[in-house]
Amino acid sequence: MSTDFTITNHTTEAGPVLVFIGELDAASSPAAFAAIQTLALTRGQLLVLDLAGLEFCDSSGISALIAARNRATDADAQLALAAVPAQLDRTFGLIGLKGIFSTYPTARAAYDTWSTPTSEHPTDTSD
Repeated sequence: MSTDFTITNHTTEAGPVLVFIGELDAASSPAAFAAIQTLALTRGQLLVLDLAGLEFCDSSGISALIAARNRATDADAQLALAAVPAQLDRTFGLIGLKGIFSTYPTARAAYDTWSTPTSEHPTDTSD
């Protein structure tokens, strides 16, 4: 287990971006859980987890990623994983998680595809 893990965050028009750098394991996953739970995330936003700097991810780290998905769902928001390392992508496939995450090659690609929910766009509902 390692403690070589940092989280930075910033906000885009789409919503918050958390950047994970280093090893996401049993020692560091509490910091990831805390960062995810304390996010100001609202309906229609996109939470992006930028994993480009992720060097390792064990089952505790995967649990944190699932917690992020649950947090987004609870907020009626969306979650995107950006720059998923090949080994983690392979692990997702092996354990049946590949289909539950939207993945993008970069954080920019993730928030470029974001759109607000249709209910936030006025529509004519008259008959």
